[in-house]
Amino acid sequence: MEGFDKKEEMNESDSKFNQDIHSRVMRAGKRTYFFDVKSTRRDEYYLTITESKKRFGNDGNYHYEKHKIFLYQEDFEKFVESLQEIIGYIAANQPVLEEKSEEDELAEDEDFTRVEFEDLTN
Repeated sequence: MEGFDKKEEMNESDSKFNQDIHSRVMRAGKRTYFFDVKSTRRDEYYLTITESKKRFGNDGNYHYEKHKIFLYQEDFEKFVESLQEIIGYIAANQPVLEEKSEEDELAEDEDFTRVEFEDLTN
């Protein structure tokens, strides 16, 4: 019976590992960003930032391309400082651009092919 109790404790601690604590979703045109707070086995919080983008294959089927960043508490301050510095640089140096619609972005996507119903009647 003693081994059973240890196994229960282990399962309980394992379930805490990588546990989702808080999440936020941000949609931005063709991309979706997920900000997830998770905990380690030692109950330390960390952040995962996931970029998800829908991609179409040559066969017309789609899949989601995902990229993840893991950010730990000891790096938060440096990360925020660097991000603010870079955003400030872009704001000060980027030429003013015309805002693009989502349709314009789709047209620029090299993997995207627009098919109109008129094209199918021939």
